[in-house]
Amino acid sequence: MEKEKTLYATGKRKTAIARTWLKPGTGEITVNGHPVDEYFKVPAAKTMLMAPLVLTNTLGTFDVILRVTGGGISGQAGAARHGITKALILADPELRQSLKRVGFVRRDPRQKERKKYGQRGARARFQFSKR
Repeated sequence: MEKEKTLYATGKRKTAIARTWLKPGTGEITVNGHPVDEYFKVPAAKTMLMAPLVLTNTLGTFDVILRVTGGGISGQAGAARHGITKALILADPELRQSLKRVGFVRRDPRQKERKKYGQRGARARFQFSKR
């Protein structure tokens, strides 16, 4: 009996990391052992996560298993999107061009800027007093 092909990819966004497994199935998406609707309660996060599957018309063909750590809801959803995108490219390299065109292939490099010493924040300064 032939073992069904499971594809693995890692997605990252901000401080979140998503380990992604794609296997042929019915389109079930689980995040950290929970259904996607239960884990991501914010509709925008679910939309972001499913965007590569919707774009490539593979929503019902793969079961997606995600393990996400770090970050918040938006970062985890972005990391999951990146991981799903990379796994879809492994499944079918022809999809790369359409996914790249909408900007899903490249990791979003933006990070939080560190707080500077002697100041309130990264860019915020204490009020200057001349006298």
